[in-house]
Amino acid sequence: MVSKIDVRIPAEGGIELGAWLFLPHRDGAGPAITMAHGFAGVKEHGIELFAKAFAAAGFIVLVHDHRNFGVSGGQARGDIDPWQQIADWRRAISYLEARPEVDPDRIGLWGTSYAGGHAIVLGATDRRLRCVVAQVPTISGYEQGLRRVAPDAAPALERAFSADERAQLRGAPPDREAVVSPDPTVPAAYRSRDAIDFYLQPIPPGLWDNEITLRSTRRARMYEPGAWIARVSPTPLLLVVAKDDSVTVADLALAAYERALEPKRLALLPGGHFDPYLGQFARAEAAATTWFREHLMPTGSS
Repeated sequence: MVSKIDVRIPAEGGIELGAWLFLPHRDGAGPAITMAHGFAGVKEHGIELFAKAFAAAGFIVLVHDHRNFGVSGGQARGDIDPWQQIADWRRAISYLEARPEVDPDRIGLWGTSYAGGHAIVLGATDRRLRCVVAQVPTISGYEQGLRRVAPDAAPALERAFSADERAQLRGAPPDREAVVSPDPTVPAAYRSRDAIDFYLQPIPPGLWDNEITLRSTRRARMYEPGAWIARVSPTPLLLVVAKDDSVTVADLALAAYERALEPKRLALLPGGHFDPYLGQFARAEAAATTWFREHLMPTGSS
């Protein structure tokens, strides 16, 4: 049996992060996993299945919403700063350490997509973590931007970034854009059919809006978590890559895996960026669960 409870995590600036805590019924302190969603998502966007599977395998699991999203606090809503999200995630690790149910020496981290990039950075810079899983991770915001924004559209995007910055100097709120839209006249972060279907899946009312700040996209294009990947070692790293990923771009992830040092493992799955949540869920989950068992449940422990 597994219990699921709502918890709040104090974070910088006086806000609280809203989270789910999954507690398997067990005696004594046990191993734990901290999880979060990727770019512009909330915890209801397909990661509860992973959390439930990890909890069923005997792990305590903490799943938080990033600030400015879901049930977490913060303003402006829909604003994404990768380095603030990383700082908040450190607080989530500290929260897990302080829980009486958790063995603080056996905490692992799982991040997906944009948060897969955070997983790499945290694996490289927070030695409290005993292992890391980075699923379809952001490796290079710059390189991804070159692939996803047509060269003739880039100047207009840069002009929009500059106009937004100048307007904020005058006291205007940040400009906004859609997370997904099929309409080319509507500024949006994603336009592919699979991204639209994923982000617009049924979410309980009031937890998610199809809108982010424009400056979130500028920050994403500046974010380079792949630069940290060789520094994750000696923390064990599992990289889960979808062969046809055109969002976080499979060839960038595979090249980053080559730069990573041991101990490391690659799980290469069929399909595109969103398939690990959907048709390839069983394989993605099994690879991660096996990794966590190896490094958080050594022989003779539970």
